[in-house]
Amino acid sequence: MGVQLGELVRAEAIELRALSGRRVAVDAFNTLYQFLTTIRQRGGEPLRDSKGRITSHLSGLLYRNSNLIEMGILPAYVFDGTPPEQKRATVAEREERRSQAQLAWEQALEEGRLDEAKTKAMQAARLSEQLIEDAKKLLTLLGIPWVNAPAEGEAQAAHMAAKGDVYAAASQDYDSLLFGSPRLVRNLTLSGKRKLPGRREYAEVVPELIHLDRVLRELGITREQLVDVAILCGTDYNPGGVPGVGPKKALALVKKHGSADRAIEAEGLKAEFSVEELRELFLDHRVTDEYTLRWRPPDRAGVIRFLCDEHDFTQERVEKALDKMEKKLSSTQRSLDTWF
Repeated sequence: MGVQLGELVRAEAIELRALSGRRVAVDAFNTLYQFLTTIRQRGGEPLRDSKGRITSHLSGLLYRNSNLIEMGILPAYVFDGTPPEQKRATVAEREERRSQAQLAWEQALEEGRLDEAKTKAMQAARLSEQLIEDAKKLLTLLGIPWVNAPAEGEAQAAHMAAKGDVYAAASQDYDSLLFGSPRLVRNLTLSGKRKLPGRREYAEVVPELIHLDRVLRELGITREQLVDVAILCGTDYNPGGVPGVGPKKALALVKKHGSADRAIEAEGLKAEFSVEELRELFLDHRVTDEYTLRWRPPDRAGVIRFLCDEHDFTQERVEKALDKMEKKLSSTQRSLDTWF
C-alpha cells in the first residue's frame, strides 16, 4: 500500500500527452500488480494461456506500453530487489491477506457470487518469480529498458529522477516523494474507469503529476519533515505508525515540534519503532548507478514467438500494438540516439 499521504498532497490532473518526450521510471511491481488485479474475467480468473499460465501481466505490458510509446512517453521499469529487514512484517501480513482472500474467492465462486468473487480474486493476486521473469523477457523483446534495484524499486526510481536520468517516478504510492523524486506520476499505467471498492460505481481515472518542491512549499516543511510525517502516520516499515495519528495530525505535530522524535517525546506518544532508523531508510536508501537506459525498436519476431506461439495471444492484435511502437520509435530514433 505504501504511505497514505493523499489528503496532504495536491496532485495536478494532466493529459498523458503532456508527458510526451519524457522518460519515466516506472515502479514495476506496483504496475504488474495493477495488471494482475484489473485484467481478469467475470469470476475473477486472470487471463491464462492454453497451458494454464497467467498472462494478464503480459497483456497489460504489451498494450499499455504500446499506447505510452505511441504518445511519445518512454517508460523504464524498475524492479524491487531485497526489501529492508524492517519490511518483513508488512510482507508477511500482505501474504496472509492474500491467502485469506484466495479462500474467500474460491468460496464465492462455488456459491455463484461472481461480483464478490472478482473482488476477492483481485485481493488474492500474487506476483511470482516466474511472472516477474516473463515480464522482464517481454520488456526486453519490446525494446524497453528495465533496472534491478538493490532494494526498494521506488527508491531506485526516485534516485534516477533526482539524477535527471528520467523526468519522474511513476507509481500509485507516494513513497517516491519520500525517497526524493522531484516528480511523481500516478495513474500512468491505468486508464478509463475504475470500479470503486465495495460499490457498483465507477470513477474516471486520470493521470496525475505531483511536484515534490510544490508539496513541501505548500505544507511549509522540508523533505526530512515530510518523511517524519509519514513515519508518524505509518509506512511499510512501521505499519500503523503512532496510534491515533493520521496525516493531518502528523503534519501539525511535526510543524509544532520540528520532527517526529521530538513530537513523540513532547506529546508522550507511544511509538514502538526508532524514528532515526526509519528516517534513514528514506533519506539514504540503497540504490545503484549501474543501469543503462536505451529504448530500441521491438524484436517483432521475438515478441510474436513469445506471446503468440508460447502464450496464445492473437497475432493480429499483437502486430497492431507493435506497429504503433515501431512507427513512433522509428520517427524519433534520431533524437533518441542523441540522449546516449
